Amino acid sequence: MAVTIEIPSALVQFSRNEDEIDVSGSTVGAAFDNLLAQHDALKSHLFEDSGEFRSFVNVYLNDDDIRQLSGRDTPVADGDLIQIVPSIAGGWT
Repeated sequence: MAVTIEIPSALVQFSRNEDEIDVSGSTVGAAFDNLLAQHDALKSHLFEDSGEFRSFVNVYLNDDDIRQLSGRDTPVADGDLIQIVPSIAGGWT
């Protein structure tokens, strides 16, 4: 089954300037494994050495935060949309 992963503008330079990538997989984790097979340069920007998503990387499946679902084990269906949303920090000092 094919799902689409949206790449944020801050990371498209690591995905050959593609901002939407179709991948296969039955879970969010499998979809990301297939994404990294095509675009290995994204790995260090999305994942810790342990394989967990970096704390500032938020992942949504059809607008639902996967942390509120089953994380990497969340099942996906054909046509689903996975969005990568990096946290942005800032403010006054």
